[in-house]
Amino acid sequence: MALVNRRTAAERTWRNWAGNQRAVPRRVLTPRTVEEVAAAVRAADGGTVRMTGTGHSFTGAAVAEGTLLRPHGLTAVRSIDTASGLVTVEAGLPLHALNRLLDDHGLALANMGDIQEQTVAGAIQTGTHGTGRDAAGLVSQVAALELVLADGSPVTCSREERPDLFDAARAGLGALGVVTAITWRTVPAFLLRAQEEPMRWDEVLARLDELAAANEHFEFYWFPHTEGCLTKRNNRIEGPARPLSRARHLLDDELLSNAVFGAVNRTVRRWPGAVPAVNGVSARALGARTYSDTSYKVFTSPRRVRFKEQEYAIPREALVPTLRELRALFDRRGWRISFPIEVRLLPPEDAWLSMAYDRPTAFIAVHVYHRNPHQEYFTGVEELMTAVGGRPHWGKLHTRDAGHLTTVYPRFGDFLTLRDELDPERRFANPYLRRVFGD
Repeated sequence: MALVNRRTAAERTWRNWAGNQRAVPRRVLTPRTVEEVAAAVRAADGGTVRMTGTGHSFTGAAVAEGTLLRPHGLTAVRSIDTASGLVTVEAGLPLHALNRLLDDHGLALANMGDIQEQTVAGAIQTGTHGTGRDAAGLVSQVAALELVLADGSPVTCSREERPDLFDAARAGLGALGVVTAITWRTVPAFLLRAQEEPMRWDEVLARLDELAAANEHFEFYWFPHTEGCLTKRNNRIEGPARPLSRARHLLDDELLSNAVFGAVNRTVRRWPGAVPAVNGVSARALGARTYSDTSYKVFTSPRRVRFKEQEYAIPREALVPTLRELRALFDRRGWRISFPIEVRLLPPEDAWLSMAYDRPTAFIAVHVYHRNPHQEYFTGVEELMTAVGGRPHWGKLHTRDAGHLTTVYPRFGDFLTLRDELDPERRFANPYLRRVFGD
């Protein structure tokens, strides 16, 4: 195990992708086996231990005060059973590597979020979800977890073995133990046909139930200060695949969505009054397109423009009135926001701290350019979301604490009881967890 105590504070400094979270832990280790993780937990001797991912959380979920465990040494593929679809990989394997591995063996994840840079453990621990009519988020595709508890003991949990720990730890924020391996319940590889189509705000809201029911994966983006939305409908097909041409991919996904969008955000940061006109151009620039490809290539897209994000999960039936009120807030507050607002849907999940626990769920995500202030905008949106029973995304910026969270998560008290039992000394705590769990 690589011990780096001799490094300077600058060399030990950890930052997240957006640049809004920072930590200087007392020591940094790169464990390469479960036994080394267990040794690091036992050696903490009253200090705290956190395993980082790739830093794609905007909250302080990964911040380490005592010992920071880097994930890069835990990337092995332990087993692949193509007959059952069960695949076990270690916690630090990035999602993009898992996707390629599964595809090589004729397998796939049934649903995904829209980026694949996270480690597999980091993605499930913060509840990464995607959008789906029937297929739920990543935590619902986990068959078993291996984790190291606060006393240094490795354990495995599943629906059959320690089921309460399994339901609590799948979206556990690393508060119950260090996840070292995940067994995924995969499906046979499939193709998705993507239909991306501009649509006006009033039409999207009027047809929302129809669009959600008719498509396996539906989402849309609204460009603030405009009537323009971009809808995305992804459905399975038999084939053959008809991917985007390289020229169209470079134009839409690299030039317009990343290079030009980044330049636009740098410009309107200095001249926010230009945002409504710029958003009008953006809404028209991303035109209709249809293509089909391997599922993960359709689910995910490159995100090179850095931003800060807040996302709330609200009851599905509250979506349309909440969106109308959100739009009205723009007029009342005078906000100038260049990033589109993203809306996604998910069926109920059973992991205790999944944002979609026990209810059909709609997700509303708001973003700002990473160099822009976010507090006023995010605070106003958060007030609206909490008024309708919203649950904040664990990895995205919010101000909620245990007092609110216990009112919106039916099993929150059970999670705290289990945490008291497994980690009474708070070996896995950090400032963020102290706020959301109350100590």
